[in-house]
Amino acid sequence: MLINAFGENAKFETSEIDTPIADSGQVLVKIAASSVNTVDTMIRKMGNDLPLSPDTPALLGMDFAGTVEAVGEGVEGFSIGDEVYGCAGGLADLPGTLTEYIAADAKLVAHKPGNLSMAEAAALPLVAITAYEGLVRAGVKQDQTVLVHGGSGGVGHIAIQLAKYFGANVYSTGGGEKQTKLIQQLGATPINYKTESVADYVAAHTQGEGFDVVFDSVGGENLTKSFEAAALNGHVATTVSMCELDLSPAHFKGLSLHVVFMLIPMLHNVKRETHGEILAEIAKIAESGKLKPVLDDKQFSLVQAGDAHARLESGQAMGKVVINH
Repeated sequence: MLINAFGENAKFETSEIDTPIADSGQVLVKIAASSVNTVDTMIRKMGNDLPLSPDTPALLGMDFAGTVEAVGEGVEGFSIGDEVYGCAGGLADLPGTLTEYIAADAKLVAHKPGNLSMAEAAALPLVAITAYEGLVRAGVKQDQTVLVHGGSGGVGHIAIQLAKYFGANVYSTGGGEKQTKLIQQLGATPINYKTESVADYVAAHTQGEGFDVVFDSVGGENLTKSFEAAALNGHVATTVSMCELDLSPAHFKGLSLHVVFMLIPMLHNVKRETHGEILAEIAKIAESGKLKPVLDDKQFSLVQAGDAHARLESGQAMGKVVINH
């Protein structure tokens, strides 16, 4: 499914392309499922205004799960028939996943969690690497208090589960009954940000001291709330910081701000093996029963890629929007 022109009304068009070949360092994967991330919709709409967009005709999609069909020269640890997952294309010069096959850099790929379906595995890579990286960089530890902003979203619902896996006491904001119910099911204490002020929930849950770690998957203007909610010398990790903001509140609290941009290894071809290593760790956590992605109840086929994008952009999706190939 290709995009021939970017923009608000960009359409996916069914096209035939050559099956890629696994070059040196790559695995050829027959894709069983892929998932849609906010960055995919941004590329579709903004095109060249984003420095990471591919040229048209563009093959979008970053996350996938599937089966290895060929192994390129120099690749170790993967064999034909292995079930794998990863985030390996859909930006710059890397062809994406809205197709039948991908020749993926083997460093960006790991064996799929054995207890998850292809659709569940495809939902994980981008959001799981993002959540893992943010929490690890923020130094999350046993018995700390962690606040996750946007806990019913793609990154947020994984961050809740990983913070719990790391032994933290987890709280999370959501904007309605459906959201707070999901947050509770994931094992965090829900906070309705529409009815509770930051001062209220900091007082209620931390005796006014603030949270040790704030993971902000909403970001932007919401970062001011993260600064307010954080403890003295606390850590704030965010996935969205393309904004101008007064950092004075962070200064007077001595906060550490961690900006997570997980696409860096793909964009700059630097330390790509860290993604494969994180995904291998995520698979172990999933197989231990401590991590399970939530899939939106509406699922889509490959030819419905446009509808899948629209579903994510509607704000109505709970968990991850998945495409079955």
